[in-house]
Order: sequence, then structure tokens, then C-alpha cells
Amino acid sequence: MPLAEGADLAAVASVASVAMADFLTDAWFEALDAAARASSVPADLRLAVQQVVVDGDDVERAYVVAIADGGIRVRPGRVDAPDITFTQDRRTAEAIHRGELSAQTAFIEGRLRLGGDLRAVIDRAAVLAAIDDVFSAARA
Repeated sequence: MPLAEGADLAAVASVASVAMADFLTDAWFEALDAAARASSVPADLRLAVQQVVVDGDDVERAYVVAIADGGIRVRPGRVDAPDITFTQDRRTAEAIHRGELSAQTAFIEGRLRLGGDLRAVIDRAAVLAAIDDVFSAARA
């Protein structure tokens, strides 16, 4: 994914800290957001991808990848009307995060549930695959 013109190199460099930040911590979210802000997408692309990780007794940690106005942001919490929601337990989320399990396999095995407008994601699959490259340092 190309970097936005004039991207802050400090923000790009901070992506390295994602690998050192513990999964789903505030530091992890901050590093992901820095990586996201250093990238660009087509200006007309709008998509809210909600991630929900359930840990034990229905304790959850949620975050959203928001794509709009030519940029990407990552922030903890929920949004009112995501286009799609991915829900999984922590063990599955960590395996996907580390690259040990693909989201497709997790879905087929029933470990990853989808909600929302699946067509919105299918129609934007190529862009979403490129966005995944922005976060590849998080899997280190």
C-alpha cells in the first residue's frame, strides 16, 4: 500500500513497536493506528471493519479499522454501524495475529464469525488485502 504523500516518517518507524507491544493493549492499538495513518487508500472508499475478541467469561476487547476520506484509522472500541464484524475468541485472534491461522480457515472451522454486509467486504477484497500488508509488522 503506498504511503500518503508527506507521510510522517516517525509514524512509519513506529510500526516496528507493534511487534514489541502486547496484543490488544493500548500500545498495540496506538502502533497499528500509526501504521494505518501512514498509508493511503482511494478517497471514495468507506468501510468500517469491527473486530471483537472475546476472552473467557464474555469479556471482550473490540476495535475498529475505519477507512474513509483516503485514510485508515484504528481505534479501540465499537462503532454504531460497522459494515462488517468479525468475532472470535482470544486464542483464535492471537493465532490469526501471529499468522499461524488464516481468517479463512478460522471461518471454515467455525472459530471466526462474521456479521454485517459480507458483500461490502467481498467487493473491496483487493483493497482489504493491501491494507493487511500495512499491519504485517504486527504479526512479528
